[in-house]
Amino acid sequence: MRIAIGADSAGKPLLDVIAAHLATKPGLTVSDLSQAGFYADLSQKLAQTIVDGENDRGILFCGTGIGVSISANKVPGIRAALTHDTYSAERAAKSNNAQIITMGARVIGPELAKAIVDTWLASEFDEKGPSAGNVQAINRLDAAKA
Repeated sequence: MRIAIGADSAGKPLLDVIAAHLATKPGLTVSDLSQAGFYADLSQKLAQTIVDGENDRGILFCGTGIGVSISANKVPGIRAALTHDTYSAERAAKSNNAQIITMGARVIGPELAKAIVDTWLASEFDEKGPSAGNVQAINRLDAAKA
């Protein structure tokens, strides 16, 4: 699995922890797309790599996780979910088919962040589940923008 990660200056310390954590996981290729500047630009860049098929999933960090989530969700075809607990991380994948999770480095600590990432990576979208219709409706919203 190819995972893109990125952070602004506030999220960088947590990104470093997660990058090291992901490096211990076999079968993952991790690309750090962090850049100086606005988190909106970083979020768009990372999200676009997923839309373009260069990466399978992404993780974004800022102070709260909110700004990068809002920004990534502006890219058609992307579902980014703010996750500050393992249940939300699981549901982001299983119910919402979120390709990106976001976290706030000023909101959660490193151990919880690792657990969130592990839970999300271990979870897969249930295409026959009760939320599949909602994801299809989200996809229609994206198509209407195009």
